This record gives sequence, structure tokens and C-alpha cells, in this order.
Amino acid sequence: MQDGFKEGNTVTRKFTVDEGRTIAVAGGEFNVYATPEMIRDIEQTCKQYILEFAGENEDSVGTQVNIAHVGATVMGMSVEVTATVKTLDRRRVVFEVSVKDDLEEVGRGTHDRFITDASKSAERLKAKAEKAGL
Repeated sequence: MQDGFKEGNTVTRKFTVDEGRTIAVAGGEFNVYATPEMIRDIEQTCKQYILEFAGENEDSVGTQVNIAHVGATVMGMSVEVTATVKTLDRRRVVFEVSVKDDLEEVGRGTHDRFITDASKSAERLKAKAEKAGL
């Protein structure tokens, strides 16, 4: 990792809640931000932020997600995912995250990632794919 990646760093990314990020509720009357899509946006935000500081051949993988989805966001609204580096312990990174729509907080929790060697990961995945006949 490059210098500058440290505890306390914060990143914010904005997303529009389009149809692909929603699930129907209220008898199909409304489409709202789906929990798995919120988690995907959190993971993408954290991964992309790590990659901004990653050294050559470094990548990261998610290892844990602990998110409370506390409010509904209607399709068409925007959300902001804010992630703060809470803990940096060698190759383990814990982000404290919050998600807010145009009106209120809709999600909060933590997301853990592990910084990996991309070449070694590719070798392991290739071996697994071959073993699975893929």
C-alpha cells in the first residue's frame, strides 16, 4: 500500500437507485433499494478506495459484512455511501460505513476487506476452476 492510506481516511461515493438496484415492496406499488444492492455498493466503494492506494499487484477481497438496513429508499433517489477506515491491521482493513439517501440514513455498519496479492489469488482461482472442470 502507498503512503497516505491510514486509519481515519474517508471516502464517499454517490449512486442513483435505478431499477437494477431495487426490489418491489408494498404489494408491488413501490420499488426500493434492495439490501444486497446496498451491500454491493458498499463493497464497491471500499474496494475502489483501496485500489486508489494499492501497490503493484495488490487487490482486495471482502471478508465480512455487518450492515443494518434501517430505512427505505425509493427508486429514483440518490444514495451516498461513506466509508471510513476504522482499523488497519497489516493487510486487514475494517471500514465503518453509512448510507444516506436524499432525506435520511438508510444503512450503517462495518465492512472488512483483506489486501491480497493478485497473482497468487489468480493462481488459486485457476486451480480451483480446473478442479471444478471449468
